[in-house]
Amino acid sequence: MNRKLKDKLILICFFGILIGFLLANILTRDAAYSASERRKLARFPKLSSERIFDGTVFEQFDKYALDQFVLRDGFRGIKALFAYNLFRQKDNNGLYFWGDHIVKMKYKMNEESVLNAAKKMNGIYEKYFIGMDAYFAIIPDKNDYSASVSGRLSTDIEKMAGLLRNNMPDIREIKLFDTLSLDDYYLTDIHWKQENLTGTVNRLLESMGNPVRISGNDFEKKELYPFFGVYYGQAALPAKPDTLSLLTADSLEKSLVFDYERNEQIHIYAPEKFGGTDPYDVFLSGAKLLLKITDTQSETDRELVLFRDSFGSSIAPLLLTGYKTIFLVDLRYMSSELLPEYIDFSVKRDVLFLYGADVLNNSHMLK
Repeated sequence: MNRKLKDKLILICFFGILIGFLLANILTRDAAYSASERRKLARFPKLSSERIFDGTVFEQFDKYALDQFVLRDGFRGIKALFAYNLFRQKDNNGLYFWGDHIVKMKYKMNEESVLNAAKKMNGIYEKYFIGMDAYFAIIPDKNDYSASVSGRLSTDIEKMAGLLRNNMPDIREIKLFDTLSLDDYYLTDIHWKQENLTGTVNRLLESMGNPVRISGNDFEKKELYPFFGVYYGQAALPAKPDTLSLLTADSLEKSLVFDYERNEQIHIYAPEKFGGTDPYDVFLSGAKLLLKITDTQSETDRELVLFRDSFGSSIAPLLLTGYKTIFLVDLRYMSSELLPEYIDFSVKRDVLFLYGADVLNNSHMLK
């Protein structure tokens, strides 16, 4: 084959690939959601003269083009392979592998946000719970355990806790860091494993003056497999799946769970959601603004108000062992101003603010 013909063939192939991708992008319907990344994808920007001249359209089109590009997940995987194996980068878009774990590197602390969280919790305590026993606990991120041994940065949890302690004198701290380890978190997800939380639950119960203690022998384990968490899709590389375990007992099976948002009774576990967008929703059916769990077989009258994020969905069933009733409040979805419509604050209860560092670092989402 002479040089001239070879150059022509290369040129034809090059333009053929370009035209092929162009046609594929034009003909392929835009996706609204990325299941692998668990996020909404950018849509084609709305056009107007004002948005064109101020550059908004072009900025949004860049995001749209990146999100809607055909074979996007495949190219993300190639990029990740190059980042880890060829360029030997320590992370790819903030994610790194440590053993079988996929971990997101988090190290910046937003002091303004932490102080805002303290102000929010203080305000709720002073408005509704004066004279009651109130506590706060920070849920460590899995990166806080892997960073020190992998040479990466992590959030200064003790500094964060100090800011909260100094600005919430009436709300006592419960330390959880030493009750957990990296292996108590799912391999490909941000959340902790319910079956590994007995020590954490006992620390919380003991610190709140509750005499009840639990052990793994108190529960029957139901396993769901395979579980791929939120980091699996974000990493864009093959990873080992987890088994998601549900701890149940006769008292939990017979407990009553009332969903105030939908005004209906639900089950404490929803295994049918395991095949959905977020398999972690098997715990208390996922994100709910306000739930009331009642142990119909409880021998105590103690009650707990638990202000929580998504981590609370899996630990609340275990905490129920020490209480007759638990109210679960998610301030990401519900304003604290609405609480008196659902909770009688004349009843003495334990109060626990249980949040992950991510929420405290982004506390303006709390209503």
